Amino acid sequence: MPSNVPPAFTDLLSSATRSAVHLEMRDSYAVDYEQGPFAEWRKGFRHDPADRASWWRPWLDLVQEAVSRGVVIRRARIVSEPVSEYTRFLYDGTFTNIAAGEQVRWLPRRRASDIALPGNDFWLFDDRVVRWNHFTGGGASAGGEVCDDPAAAKLCAEAFEAVWVRAIPHDQYEIH
Repeated sequence: MPSNVPPAFTDLLSSATRSAVHLEMRDSYAVDYEQGPFAEWRKGFRHDPADRASWWRPWLDLVQEAVSRGVVIRRARIVSEPVSEYTRFLYDGTFTNIAAGEQVRWLPRRRASDIALPGNDFWLFDDRVVRWNHFTGGGASAGGEVCDDPAAAKLCAEAFEAVWVRAIPHDQYEIH
């Protein structure tokens, strides 16, 4: 059943025992064009992979901890090509996710046309608990929703695997 007050994301990932998969299907998410990481990136700032202390953050600790417990974390991004400026920003920072232990792949949207996809981005934990990520039309978060309905979990698992098989590993994907 859906819950109006979802468990904290950190609790969901901390309780995962085998897998956590994340499907992202938007070309941009709400960002502040005036300040913050995206604005800094637009002005030319790039993280130095050799200066881990400058880019490591609590999210990466959480991922690394889960991976160290044996949880396989995979992220797939369906993107339009040519990619949006925001997708370029994500691409440039993805090395941090990989450093923490995530596996990341990219699927050009035109190669996803015949895949049955859920209507929202999601996380799926241990093939049984879905955390839907809802967004406004402008890309701002509209909150999350947790669902343990077996049919929804099956839909998400099948959609993610279909995307994953077709998607290109991060180190092989070339931005267009």
